[in-house]
Amino acid sequence: MAGYEIESEKLETAVALYKAREAAGLTQAELAEKAGTTQATIARIERGDNVSFEKMAQLAQAMGKKLTVTFA
Repeated sequence: MAGYEIESEKLETAVALYKAREAAGLTQAELAEKAGTTQATIARIERGDNVSFEKMAQLAQAMGKKLTVTFA
């Protein structure tokens, strides 16, 4: 997979997290507290930094969501 495709997917993941957090009515700090992580971690993920599946699942659970992966 080309580097730009990976970066695009990271950005899509970041946007999806941002939208889910906003829809849940949570600030980065509030989500971090609920998920047992830091606000800085949420900010890094929303910038498109690398994130583990486990961390994304933890964040989804903190928002009352289920993490799903789609291969298209």
